Amino acid sequence: MTAFTVALVLVVATAGLLRWRRPAWYWLTFGVTLAALRVLVRYGSVMDACGLTVPPSRWRLGLARMTNRPVPESRPPRILRLRPTRTGLVLRLKLRPGQDAFDIAAASDRLRHSFSMYGVTCRELRSGVVEVRMTGYDVLKRVQMPAKVDVRPMRVPVALREDGSVHYRDYRAIPHALTLGATESGKSVYQRNLVAGLASMDVALVGIDCKQGVELFPLARRFSALADNPDTAAELLDALVARMEDVYQLIRAEQRITSAVPDAEIAADIWDLPDHLRPTPVVVLVDEVAELALSTKKNDPRRDRIIKALVRLAQLGRAAGIYLEICGQRFGSELGDGITMLRAQLTGRTAHRVNDEASAKMAFGDISPDAVLAAIQIPAEMRGIAIAGDSTGGWHRIRAPHTSLRQAVNICNRHAHRAPDLPELAPFRPALSGTPGTSASLSEAASATA
Repeated sequence: MTAFTVALVLVVATAGLLRWRRPAWYWLTFGVTLAALRVLVRYGSVMDACGLTVPPSRWRLGLARMTNRPVPESRPPRILRLRPTRTGLVLRLKLRPGQDAFDIAAASDRLRHSFSMYGVTCRELRSGVVEVRMTGYDVLKRVQMPAKVDVRPMRVPVALREDGSVHYRDYRAIPHALTLGATESGKSVYQRNLVAGLASMDVALVGIDCKQGVELFPLARRFSALADNPDTAAELLDALVARMEDVYQLIRAEQRITSAVPDAEIAADIWDLPDHLRPTPVVVLVDEVAELALSTKKNDPRRDRIIKALVRLAQLGRAAGIYLEICGQRFGSELGDGITMLRAQLTGRTAHRVNDEASAKMAFGDISPDAVLAAIQIPAEMRGIAIAGDSTGGWHRIRAPHTSLRQAVNICNRHAHRAPDLPELAPFRPALSGTPGTSASLSEAASATA
């Protein structure tokens, strides 16, 4: 009995230590079993207390009267599957007649308390079937990306969602995106994860960093073009517009719209072209858009030229394989004409901690009021927490894993051979000095190459 008591104390102490120091390990060893038992045992009573049951049907009541049996109880949604994951549980429910997915979503906070879980989210899979994802611990406190992720061309895993799933930046589904965040909010780390994920893919990276290149120049070996001031940025954007027009001419020449060609093989963008003809897709990263849009002059031709080029790329660039990643601390009408038109074309929205409600409304005001409220509630001490949404109104709380600048540089250097040489962007390719400690202006390098 003494040995059993000692063993029990050691197990309890180990579980408590793991739950305090390594919640992920605790969940995989003890938490998942306890949580599954808790959900199964409490399921009926919790659903009844949350108002998620339906009264018995008339035929069941009639059958009970005919057989002189007790009145049947109200029925909760039927459990189709209970699946444990590395971060929680996934419960698939079959709704009863008269129930709606909104009923489950409205009761998610009560379900979280009743089942003693950290978080509960739900989504409708199909008519009558709802998936409830429950997390056993705070997965965003210490982000650990899963060992296996679903990586596809132009689809980059960049962060972890609060429900434990991976947040992907899929350029083919959402071609252009806007990322907002105050200073020290984690916006740069998010951008590093994005560049590090794209580095191993067959894609051309183009950077515009008007802070003298301090954010993107360390990653220059993987970039096909870089600009560090508005003058060079204007020329670079014009070159991208010219490339876009050339790609459209290629697509027109290869559309093959004859009666013998199936509809699925008619080319409408670069992804419909054969592999040997498909141009290299281009991802354009703008580090601080305000440096391009702000101007001391009332009518600045350079500023109008930059915004016009960005709007054209946002409106027409998708089919030509040109995708925009616009980053900034603020993004609104105070930046001048054309900004709201540009924002309307940026489908993906990501907002880190912001300094005021107006900044959150710039990102989500035209999408979801709930996302605006969530963005302004991000605490200052939780760097990297962000709200990610799109034009459909859906949003998630995410956090990118911490990637140091050295780690991002090593990844870009390892994949430097993948940086394609594009003729249109050759004058803007960064000239890298072989001597550490020496630096050269990107604009000087571009002019010297030209």
